[in-house]
Amino acid sequence: MDAEPETPLLWVLRDSIGLTGTKYGCGIGQCGACTVLIDGAAVRSCFMQAGRAVGRKITTIEGLSSDGSHPVQLAWKEFDVPQCGYCQSGQILTAVALLEKKPKPSDADIDAQMTNACRCGTYHRIRQAIHRAAALRG
Repeated sequence: MDAEPETPLLWVLRDSIGLTGTKYGCGIGQCGACTVLIDGAAVRSCFMQAGRAVGRKITTIEGLSSDGSHPVQLAWKEFDVPQCGYCQSGQILTAVALLEKKPKPSDADIDAQMTNACRCGTYHRIRQAIHRAAALRG
């Protein structure tokens, strides 16, 4: 990839590589629409320089599963979480990172970790879907 090391990772993913599932929301690392996984941790890609990601494992929504069969994706569909869908790739990847750290999270764990903004207000369904994904994972 040909990008300056200071370029936000979000723009490298979207513009240089063509992975447009990661969304631009605020540009200051607050809303979470740009969340990706870096070495399994949820990271706001609009706020991370691409040079800091070199040599690390980056997972976008496109790389989570090729057919939508990841337990979090299945639970999202089961509970019809998205309305507009704009923030959902970031929400899903944040949930994946949470479940890796806490396989059976409490509501308090979910509320503490899931800080991504959702203007449609689907927070209750997000919480339900995370509990379901935890059950699907076993």
